[in-house]
Amino acid sequence: MENKLKVFRAMKDLTQEDLAKELGVTRQTVIAIEKDKYDPSLNLAFKMAKFFDVNIEDIFVYNEND
Repeated sequence: MENKLKVFRAMKDLTQEDLAKELGVTRQTVIAIEKDKYDPSLNLAFKMAKFFDVNIEDIFVYNEND
């Protein structure tokens, strides 16, 4: 699954650490998600969408080939 987390984070001028604190996760989790090394739980994905005031599909793009 691809994501645009880094883009949304940059639009709010947040560091990875800032976003991690807002979401209640570690900076390493944010890094892993941005690098497509880790897919967040559904709960965390909803938290991200709510924080950025967008739909989950705006941040995460499902790719059937993954």
